[in-house]
Amino acid sequence: MSIARRFTRQTASYWRQFRTVAANEYRTIFGDAGVLLILVFALVIYSTLYSLAYGPQVLRNVPIGVVDECRTPTSRELIRTFDAGPNTYVAYEPTGMAEAEELFFGRKIYGVVYIPSDYEKRLLGGEQANVAIYVDASYFLMYRQVFQELVATIGQTGAMVEFQRLVAKGAQIPQAMATTQPVIYQSHNLFNPYLGYGTFAMPAIIMVIIQQTMLIGIGMIGGTWREFGLYGKLCPADRSRMSTLPIVAGKTLVYASIYAVTTFYILGLHYRLFHYPTNGSSLTIAAFMIPYLLACITFGIAVSTLFRYRENSLLLLLWTSIPMLMLSGISFPREAIPDWLYAFGQIFPSSHGVNAFIRIRSMGASFEEVLPEIRALWMLVFVYGGLACIGIHRVLRKAGCGKE
Repeated sequence: MSIARRFTRQTASYWRQFRTVAANEYRTIFGDAGVLLILVFALVIYSTLYSLAYGPQVLRNVPIGVVDECRTPTSRELIRTFDAGPNTYVAYEPTGMAEAEELFFGRKIYGVVYIPSDYEKRLLGGEQANVAIYVDASYFLMYRQVFQELVATIGQTGAMVEFQRLVAKGAQIPQAMATTQPVIYQSHNLFNPYLGYGTFAMPAIIMVIIQQTMLIGIGMIGGTWREFGLYGKLCPADRSRMSTLPIVAGKTLVYASIYAVTTFYILGLHYRLFHYPTNGSSLTIAAFMIPYLLACITFGIAVSTLFRYRENSLLLLLWTSIPMLMLSGISFPREAIPDWLYAFGQIFPSSHGVNAFIRIRSMGASFEEVLPEIRALWMLVFVYGGLACIGIHRVLRKAGCGKE
């Protein structure tokens, strides 16, 4: 037999295997309600629920309590300033710290301001007045909003009192302003102008959801095929051995086609529906998403060969979502993560995907600027693709497809 004819027959055999695997994979996904829910609908459901939860973006109107021991026009003016800002409002004015403590531990207020009885006397007498602030630090986002608002308000009040004192002594207004505010700053919030929590968290969460739903869904399919001995059905009728490359390629095509649709919805309509940043060019997004999806798919196929039962996928992979998010360096600064732990996180596609996606979508990075992450993802595609072939080959041998 000539080399050309042998090559043609081999190619035709691989093509038949490829089509058989793809057809079986589609049939398995759309015939299994659990797998269908995870692989097709979970990404849309999770991203929508998270986006609705983070819809307000910014925490506003946090209730606080003010204990006013001074009870003077000056102290009441300070209390009114706490209500003027968007982040806090005075919900209670307890008569003492004991009552304030009860409200605080009852979760009716998240901060307490204590104004001592000598507040006005010291303030108007040119002495330093002390105001105590107690803020709930167990909820860090709440703490930041309350603390920043109260400190800024008290600082502005102190500057205004000093300004009025200088003017009363005969100082010119510009001179008094320069003395009370020697430095004026302008704040520009880059890439997240409204400091929205959803704008900060959702890009990373979406990337992790894509990876985790793939791992769990593909793992469920792999566990189902091994549990019921279905891998043996992939062997051609005329011979006992089946090549692993067409199997991996067929599975990859099926999962890529499904996630191409769902991610197109997420990155297009969903992003605009919830007003998330849509910076970066579409070509850069495509150049990044192709290796990211392929890396997640081949990773999922490689891991799926380890499961003997479909439930193993849920039991072993569901809890990894939070660690994956932390290892990506988004929930905690990369510089504060131990080097060995951060290096370990680089074996997961989500670590590279989160970083690149945020830089493209939120910061408008170009292809060249995220090229290191894209290269790393392509490396993971080949590494996990090879491991997937090895794993499939091992499973096929156990299923009786390993010998001519």
